[in-house]
Amino acid sequence: MQKVTSIESLRKIIKQWRQQGQSIAFVPTMGNLHAGHIKLVTEAGKKADKVVVSIFVNPKQFGEGEDFESYPRTESEDAQKLQVACTDVLFLPAVAEMYPANASTVVSVADLSVNHCGASRPGHFDGVVTVVSKLFNMVQPDFACFGEKDFQQLSVIKRMVSDLNIPLEIVAVATEREDDGLAMSSRNGYLTAQQRLIAPMLYQSLCRARASMLQGVLNISDIEQQQRMFLKETGFDVDYFSICRSDDLQPASNNDRKLVILAAAKLGKPRLIDNICFSK
Repeated sequence: MQKVTSIESLRKIIKQWRQQGQSIAFVPTMGNLHAGHIKLVTEAGKKADKVVVSIFVNPKQFGEGEDFESYPRTESEDAQKLQVACTDVLFLPAVAEMYPANASTVVSVADLSVNHCGASRPGHFDGVVTVVSKLFNMVQPDFACFGEKDFQQLSVIKRMVSDLNIPLEIVAVATEREDDGLAMSSRNGYLTAQQRLIAPMLYQSLCRARASMLQGVLNISDIEQQQRMFLKETGFDVDYFSICRSDDLQPASNNDRKLVILAAAKLGKPRLIDNICFSK
């Protein structure tokens, strides 16, 4: 595995691969890698001849009061995991490399970014889409792998790729979970021992809401309110719990068939997100 820190070095490697007719898959990350990230890398290796992984804690997607400074940085451990996972290139750019002092361009996806995490984290998705579009231009992959845990992020990036005619395929990879159902996340490390026992209830609430939807006994707003109350009583500070159409993330009606339930809630310090997709 090669490690590079400059865009120029990365592009030299990419150019050599292209001259050899090699296909490229890309996995962008912010490091502190867990089994969910490694699953993305494994899937990337199935799709292409070469795999590039980036580790970059992107300051543009952290809002005021969020955990940019304290976000866990575990570069050495991450590199070891990626070596085992047969990564070909690890791209480790500095902030100054990604954002020159005079950089002023922002990429934004209007409609899909507005609600849910976009409502509670203003500017977050602009930061995500801007850095991902830059990385796509640097790596120029044939495939890019993203986890379904960040469903809204995945939807926003798919829309950006479609709208800007970027010639790559977005590969959605199923959420990797702990044995008790908790979605794997770098922020799970912030949980205390007691909070870690409570955290799987977020996924349980999604499963309960799905069951209620499939039974068709309650209306959508009642199901949402029921699960918000369940989470609050369990110890969560609920940001949102929303039953939506999976294609555009707008509020679902009883006639909609392809659905996603999106949830975000704080449990002490960490803010946990999760979702379930299903069809009626």
